[in-house]
Amino acid sequence: MVITMKLVKTEDKLPISYPSEGAAGKTGTWRLERPIVNNEMCTRCFLCEIYCPGNVITVDKEGAHIDYNYCKGCGICVKVCPKNAIKMEPEEE
Repeated sequence: MVITMKLVKTEDKLPISYPSEGAAGKTGTWRLERPIVNNEMCTRCFLCEIYCPGNVITVDKEGAHIDYNYCKGCGICVKVCPKNAIKMEPEEE
């Protein structure tokens, strides 16, 4: 059995690998840990912003900023930071 896809021309263009902000919805109260950025250690390499699956990290001249309304607490940003400028801390109730 062969399955084919029909391509439809449309004016709407959606990048495949770049999720819209908050695509998975607001986090709510279920997150157990949150990433905390030490901007004195941050070198503005943008890796946390690039690898964040929720697209909730922005980096500017002051450092990295995380939108905690949408951050899921996955910790990927912590793993990719070459300077260990991001640490996971327990979520406050």
